[in-house]
Amino acid sequence: MEKSNDKKNKPLIKKLIIKTELKLLTGLHIGASSESVEIGGIDNPVVKIATKNNEPYIPGSSLKGKIRSLLEQVRGSDLGGADDVNQLFGYSESKIPTRLIVRDAYIKKNDKGDIDSEQYKKAVDLGKLDMPYTEAKWENVIDRIKGTAEHPRQMERVPAGATFSVQFVINVFEDKEAEKDLALLKEGIEILENDYLGGSGTRGYGWVKFGELPEKLDDFKEEGNFIVINFSNNNN
Repeated sequence: MEKSNDKKNKPLIKKLIIKTELKLLTGLHIGASSESVEIGGIDNPVVKIATKNNEPYIPGSSLKGKIRSLLEQVRGSDLGGADDVNQLFGYSESKIPTRLIVRDAYIKKNDKGDIDSEQYKKAVDLGKLDMPYTEAKWENVIDRIKGTAEHPRQMERVPAGATFSVQFVINVFEDKEAEKDLALLKEGIEILENDYLGGSGTRGYGWVKFGELPEKLDDFKEEGNFIVINFSNNNN
């Protein structure tokens, strides 16, 4: 006869959904494969989504990984070395499941389906960019002995002014832990705003600013930008 397992997993009691925006203060480069670049094409393309007219987007994995990395850096921790970070982001080696879901972020659109950022929309509509939704920036390696620029290459960037719709979801198993998880996520976002997202950040790329964020659990309602979904099949 199979023995029963007395250890019961904690039930999922609610989900906290945060809908906000991410605005580019400088150009953003999150790279895609360049294996299929045509002759005369750009050297370092950005990731795009084919089902949305090849619009650039921000993978949730890039955003989540960067926030986690920064939180571990400020704690002086290697990957998996910070307990509070592990609880929110998960850690497979210790079999800790993630509580945080980060959706892919797409270009923010209004109710009519038009680009929401007036500055970015104007640049796209008037064809002021090098490509339909992106710009090309030349980069060089400087020979500091000769004082000359070498190995010129083009980097594709989403231009400053573009805005993306961002969504975070926190799985809640205990109310007392939810406040800590929310505070930790906000801490990571604040650090990111003072760091960079994507590549070439030390050369000015990837400076971002987030929109409104919830201050406390009471900010979550049944509708709006901060949503709570409660599950009735729990004993809390």
